[in-house]
Amino acid sequence: MQRRQVLAIAVPGMLMLAGQARAHHGWSGFDQQRPLYLQGKAVQVQWRNPHAELTLERPADLALPTDLAQRPVPPQTAPVDGPALLSAARLPTRNDKRWTIELAPLTRLEAWKMPRIEAGSEVAVLGFAAAGEQGDAVLRAEYVWVGGKAYGLRSSPA
Repeated sequence: MQRRQVLAIAVPGMLMLAGQARAHHGWSGFDQQRPLYLQGKAVQVQWRNPHAELTLERPADLALPTDLAQRPVPPQTAPVDGPALLSAARLPTRNDKRWTIELAPLTRLEAWKMPRIEAGSEVAVLGFAAAGEQGDAVLRAEYVWVGGKAYGLRSSPA
């Protein structure tokens, strides 16, 4: 194969992978000591890998639900203390109307049998932002409530 042919095949593939790597954020980039709660309407949804993502529009009068600490959360294969996270949950300090919510890879959402979220769906999320809520308004979801049911997203169902 000539060098030009190899480059014609390899370069587009490398660019595609680079874009996916840049779009994917691991857990280490998020402040896991400060769980945040958001709820609102999904205004845009991207159901794709490396992880599904949605834009959540929060209401102006967002408040922590009084029953949040008592909500049942499903067990995950990862060691996640869901009740402790719910008890420690706070509202974000920033008042962005729209937040990007990073969900899990599609295979994990399928393992949880989580329904596909559509634009217009009401969603609640407990997750983590960057330390000090710096940068873009992005929340990495630990738990998502859709249709009144909770889904754990860090790992597979236990």
